[in-house]
Amino acid sequence: MASLPHPDPSDVIINCGIITVSDTRTHQTDKSGRLIQTLLEQAGYQIKQYLILPDEPGDIQAEVQRLCQLPDVDALILNGGTGIAPRDTTYDAIEGMLEKTLPGFGEIFRSLSYADIGSRAIASRAVAGVCHRTLVFSLPGSSNAVKLAMEKLILPELTHLVTLLKSG
Repeated sequence: MASLPHPDPSDVIINCGIITVSDTRTHQTDKSGRLIQTLLEQAGYQIKQYLILPDEPGDIQAEVQRLCQLPDVDALILNGGTGIAPRDTTYDAIEGMLEKTLPGFGEIFRSLSYADIGSRAIASRAVAGVCHRTLVFSLPGSSNAVKLAMEKLILPELTHLVTLLKSG
């Protein structure tokens, strides 16, 4: 792994929200949502909200809007609904809500995924950006994809990106 260009501040408190988008998962069966929660907590981040929503664009948009407007949510991580199946609507629901996008997130995620799963990585519409000064990541629902995105991309950069958003 490449070294960081400069250290991130260690005294920053970052509060996160988690949304699992699924028509079938419950809190008991949501392995990916719990993995996001565990990895964030192990890294010292606070979880303020953890929701499971059906794959309905209006519901997704309403909750993303609500959470991104809360003063105590700095980052929101969604999982599920990023593929191209008819019920995969997360990308379509949130892409237009992002005031700024981080194209590198999706590009690097798909590149890392390609190394793991091959050409099936092209079906991922993982995306990241900013909505109401809140960092938003949208990941596939697969636990392997969540682990990859969290460990290789989100956790190494979360403090830096949130600090940039809050700096001005």
